[in-house]
Amino acid sequence: MSQIHPLASIEEGATLGKDVTVGPFAVIEKGAVIGDGCVINANAYISGWATLGNEVKVGNGSIIGTDPQDIKFAGEKTTVEIGDRTVIREYVTINRGTSDRMKTTVGSDTLLLSYSHVAHDCRVGNHVIMDNTVQLAGHVDVGDWAIIGGMSGVQQFVHIGAHAFIGGQCGVRKDVPPFIKAAGEPVAFMGVNHIGLKRRGFSDEQVKAIQGAYRILYKSGHLLKAALEALNALENKTEDVTYLIDFIEGRSKHGMIGAPRRTGRVSGSDEE
Repeated sequence: MSQIHPLASIEEGATLGKDVTVGPFAVIEKGAVIGDGCVINANAYISGWATLGNEVKVGNGSIIGTDPQDIKFAGEKTTVEIGDRTVIREYVTINRGTSDRMKTTVGSDTLLLSYSHVAHDCRVGNHVIMDNTVQLAGHVDVGDWAIIGGMSGVQQFVHIGAHAFIGGQCGVRKDVPPFIKAAGEPVAFMGVNHIGLKRRGFSDEQVKAIQGAYRILYKSGHLLKAALEALNALENKTEDVTYLIDFIEGRSKHGMIGAPRRTGRVSGSDEE
């Protein structure tokens, strides 16, 4: 049975599923779709362009589905879509899309901690954790199981691979490939995220294959083009290594992070 506080504002035309809880002074606009078992806490604002899956929890003061902060936006009918069981803590903001992708998406079982921001046209995957005050600029892609440390900012159009771990207080200006730890200024490769991978059930053989691929990418001394050729030449590539190759080939215009700058040459990038 739904529990709607008498001081909540739910416009006619909003769609609420079963067993929804809405706190005082929360606003749910006409056109919004709220799935079964959702909890919308006090002072939250859900625009009419937002669709929430089942059992989503929205923290106090969070704002979902408002207009993108993009001067090119011209009032297009764009949306925000949130997957099942995602937890959105206090004062999170998620903007709807622009004509580029037409929607902003956040997957299922994801955790967005307080004051984090997901800008227009972002695609955030499943099981992602964004720590407090993480800021995603527009058009950012975040792969499944990625973790972004608190107070980090991600530049527009950057791609972050699945199972990547990014340290706190980082300015992420280039793509972060999957399965790794990244930190520093500038953000750089800090090794394979083997602890996180083991926690998620990766076998020793899978982790070894990933580590071997990253030795080619970041420790061989090759520039990125040559490293990619060496990765493609590997026999019996695992699914994870194939995903890494696909990620590199589909990287954004910003390029990929390199190894720490110990010498004048950065392995794993196009720089010399």
